[in-house]
Amino acid sequence: MTQAQKKQDDELIQLVTFSIGEEEFGVDILKVQEIIRTMEITKVPRAQDFVEGVINLRGKVIPIIDLRRRFGLSSKAHDKHTRIIVIEISNMIVGFVVDSVSEVLRIPSSTVEPPPPVVAGVESEYISGVGKLHDRLLILLDLDKLLSSSDLEALGQF
Repeated sequence: MTQAQKKQDDELIQLVTFSIGEEEFGVDILKVQEIIRTMEITKVPRAQDFVEGVINLRGKVIPIIDLRRRFGLSSKAHDKHTRIIVIEISNMIVGFVVDSVSEVLRIPSSTVEPPPPVVAGVESEYISGVGKLHDRLLILLDLDKLLSSSDLEALGQF
């Protein structure tokens, strides 16, 4: 093994992990601006079905996307564990509603494998890889692919 390969195997990826239903997901911590509790979400008429509405976060209007609905799962009432992960995608600030936020993890890049064709009903185009942890698998989301350019354009109108 060359020194470069060894260094790559030892490289750590920092992730914010969260749950949707029974599945655990991770996103690159550098994409996450903040994690907030749910707040009053204003509905937007004729928005796509996965758009829950908008919130006012310190004077900025931010579109809120329900990741359960984005993944084709049934909606779930918000509870004390529900969080909004505020992320920047393509120079736009967007909030994603998740069932709960777990932790910040550092995992070696060597434990991440390419995604299988279908994982837990989530289309593989959204998945950048699957992290193998001691006792569980972590689905790594590619946030840039989670919303199409037409989705982003529609969100930009809020």
